Amino acid sequence: MRNTEDRLPDGRSDGRRADGGSHPDETDDDDSPGCPGSLIVVSNRQPYRHEYESEGDDRSIVVDEPTGGLTAGLDPVVQEANGTWIAWGDGEADFAVTDANDCVSVPPGEDAYTLHRIDLSEEAVDCYYYGFSNQVLWPLCHEFPGLIKERGDWTNDFDWYRTVNERFADAVAEHASAESIVWIQDYHFGLAPRLIRERIPKAATIAHFWHIPWPTPETFAECSVGEELLEGLLGNDLLGFHVDRYARLFLECVERYLDDAVVDHDEWLVDYDEGTTRLATAAMGIDADTYDEAARAVEDVDALLEEFGVSPEVTLGLGVDRLDYSKGIPERLAALERFFERNPDRREEFTFLQKATPSRTGIPAYERLGELVRSEVTRINSRFGTDDWQPIVYTEEYVPQENLCGLYRRADVMVTSPLLDGMNLVAQEFVASCVGEGPRDGAAPGEPHGDGILLLSERTGAHERLGADAVTIDPTDTDAFAADLETALAMPASERRRRMRSLRTEVFEADLKAWMDSQFESIRRLHDPNESDDDDPGARTPQV
Repeated sequence: MRNTEDRLPDGRSDGRRADGGSHPDETDDDDSPGCPGSLIVVSNRQPYRHEYESEGDDRSIVVDEPTGGLTAGLDPVVQEANGTWIAWGDGEADFAVTDANDCVSVPPGEDAYTLHRIDLSEEAVDCYYYGFSNQVLWPLCHEFPGLIKERGDWTNDFDWYRTVNERFADAVAEHASAESIVWIQDYHFGLAPRLIRERIPKAATIAHFWHIPWPTPETFAECSVGEELLEGLLGNDLLGFHVDRYARLFLECVERYLDDAVVDHDEWLVDYDEGTTRLATAAMGIDADTYDEAARAVEDVDALLEEFGVSPEVTLGLGVDRLDYSKGIPERLAALERFFERNPDRREEFTFLQKATPSRTGIPAYERLGELVRSEVTRINSRFGTDDWQPIVYTEEYVPQENLCGLYRRADVMVTSPLLDGMNLVAQEFVASCVGEGPRDGAAPGEPHGDGILLLSERTGAHERLGADAVTIDPTDTDAFAADLETALAMPASERRRRMRSLRTEVFEADLKAWMDSQFESIRRLHDPNESDDDDPGARTPQV
């Protein structure tokens, strides 16, 4: 298998439970989103992972539990539904605890739902995940056609992608009934909806959320199996995207590349092969309360800065990203270099802390990116740094979530500058963590709060929600980017607070629960229209 980082879900802590029980501070949430029917979730990542803790014949097994993001948000929903979750079993001890059908009851000791693990060989992971998913679909959808593997190099990758999608579809068929709702997550399963449709009762509902951007028709033409991918996705009853732009691009691709498809751009419908697929958009949120509470719990933010060699006295800029070419880190470094060229008085007064998480390190494009970023940091620091100060502090070390929230809280400026991003949850994490002194004491979501400034790329899905109160940047315009940073640092405190108040209201009101509510309401309209109510909590979709 590949390195551990690629196998761990984003936001998962290092903490493990050896007793199999739940966290002591967990409580039942009566307000958790509900889903009609029998829920089956399909995702690449699993909600629980079993690992060996010790060596030898008598090895103990510990359990990693979900601690953040969609996986943690969905877990209580599937528990409430007594549902089924189908995912790749990537833990070393995963199949030591499953039954003959590769299933295990979770959470450990509570047995609220079934986790069906798919056992993938190393070749399958290399081809399906690292190959087609992340060297064809990822660069394709993020508008990097030059980084797509040559067709001759990924023929076998696509064969494995199809095979793995078939295996997941077979697993769904083992659990599905006419009452089932199948909810598929992300780009790893572009063929699965039609394969599932062929295997389960017609009355069952299939929904899919595509968490990354959708490319322009011109870029989509670079994918020689694009027609098969579109056919697969049109096996869905409902297909969701973060923002309207991606949904419209999908419709344009269908209209251009599937001759037999009938596209209704006004109603966001596609009729194809005796089925109808409806599109809906809803911008995904975060568990904002958790970030707010974690940020307030940090007792000594200055000590945290000193761990990174940053003086507590400086004005702090912050970047938090996976080390991915879509995140625009080299462009950000170029803007920082221009900023220090134009603002020599800011030397020794302003420090930029860049936290980068290595990702997919076995893929050449990611290896080259890491080398470039590290060399640029060294060069810029050599140019502007002094014996006591470095303009850019760079780390690839693991930072626990509570410390990360402390950095968000302390940052004067947060720079989120992807070249293209489906949503970008880091921007929302910063806003939720940008707190003032003292507890919230039941105050509205925006109060009390800090006064950090968010610089946000206009090319993120998050910009459609947060752009009005962030400082909008074009990550490719170095001079304008540097000028925007100057504007943010010079902004009056009253204006910073006003912007942060509005940002926090948006992030708290449109949080992860609200997003899931909107998804299930859209699904409910399709699954049982007679029981749908008129109050759609957020998804943009035509009335059924």
